[in-house]
Amino acid sequence: MTDGAKRVRKHREKMKAAGLKPVTIWVPDVNTPEFKARVAREIKLINASADEKAILEELSNIEIEGWK
Repeated sequence: MTDGAKRVRKHREKMKAAGLKPVTIWVPDVNTPEFKARVAREIKLINASADEKAILEELSNIEIEGWK
């Protein structure tokens, strides 16, 4: 077993002892042409919305304590 594999095993054992388990999360690949086209399409829909300016204005007025 390589040193890297030993470190990974040790880390995983430590995390498991702490009551944690590994989880795989699949997320969209933002670099694909399909994803970029989908985002562009959705932006176009938002920009065409009659309510867009009102919604953006409302969102910009939201104050969250500790955020500026």
